[in-house]
Amino acid sequence: MNWIASAELAAAVSQAGGLGLISPDAGMALSGDPVENLRQQIRKAKSLTDKPFGVNLPLERPQIKDLIDAAIEEGISVIVTSVGNPAAYTEYIRQSGVKVLHVVASVRHARRAEAEGVDAIIAEGYEAGGHLGFDELPTMVLVPQVVDAVSKPVVAAGGIADARGFVAALALGAEGVQMGTRFIATHECIAHPNFKQALLQVSDTGTIVTARKLGPARVLKSELTTKLLEMEGKGASTEELLSFIGSGRARAGQLAGDFKEGEAYCGAIAGMIKDIISAEEVIGNIVENVPTVLSRLQ
Repeated sequence: MNWIASAELAAAVSQAGGLGLISPDAGMALSGDPVENLRQQIRKAKSLTDKPFGVNLPLERPQIKDLIDAAIEEGISVIVTSVGNPAAYTEYIRQSGVKVLHVVASVRHARRAEAEGVDAIIAEGYEAGGHLGFDELPTMVLVPQVVDAVSKPVVAAGGIADARGFVAALALGAEGVQMGTRFIATHECIAHPNFKQALLQVSDTGTIVTARKLGPARVLKSELTTKLLEMEGKGASTEELLSFIGSGRARAGQLAGDFKEGEAYCGAIAGMIKDIISAEEVIGNIVENVPTVLSRLQ
């Protein structure tokens, strides 16, 4: 949700009792400054809620140190890190009194994150949208193994959108869940209407994983993914794939609603989403329906 995890959505999620997360790229032009944009997004979220919220910072992105410093200076209490070595900045962040949650896709990475002192671990299965782990472990398999391997709290992510998924995550040993795709189809999300409508129409097989040579990513099926998979099937080199993908495709899909030239990161759970509601309703529906799910297990 790098281009659409904005202040409006983060504030709404936090106001409803969750922990909203902001991306440095949210709503930004391709030529924009992520550091300044992050500061503006944080300040806007603070004007919308007095509840805690966090930021999501992939460690391998440019300006990561400046982004971390901006988040700390703006008073963020939680930073979620991913796509990189937690050894790089975990101690630095925690010395500022900020909690660190790190996203992993394997037991090995979970153990490494724990050793580096993170406060909690997000175990993200292969059902998730966006960039994924190379080992292709699904949530049902990954979460309990991570729970057994570490002593830190574990948050389950990937393929969760309702009370059934929430209860299942708890049964696997997780302390909570992280959701992305379900929040795209909300009133507060700044995703293009085309993206939201596409979610409502997609089937259970409407997402696909591409770019396994470069780094697997789950997206909505589109003309672009068809071309990309054809290139991969014909043995295109890494350089050819990078040249084809270029830059700005994720922004084009998420913010401009262009599914011919753009890509839309989306989890496999998309086929379950049938309506556009508020972030408060998303969280409220989960809370309200947990007793019903539990009653079926008795």
